[in-house]
Amino acid sequence: MKQGKRPTKKQKIMIAAAKGLVLENWLVERETPSELVLIHRKSGKAKTIRKGA
Repeated sequence: MKQGKRPTKKQKIMIAAAKGLVLENWLVERETPSELVLIHRKSGKAKTIRKGA
């Protein structure tokens, strides 16, 4: 698993728009044209957010 990076402003907006996610708890692993893959800061669990959904 890759190391997570701090999200950009645009990515923060996408994370905040996703239901049930607290922005401060997530790091960005990778961003593709269709999805955003996040890693939880403490547990290390991955979550995928689809763009445009």
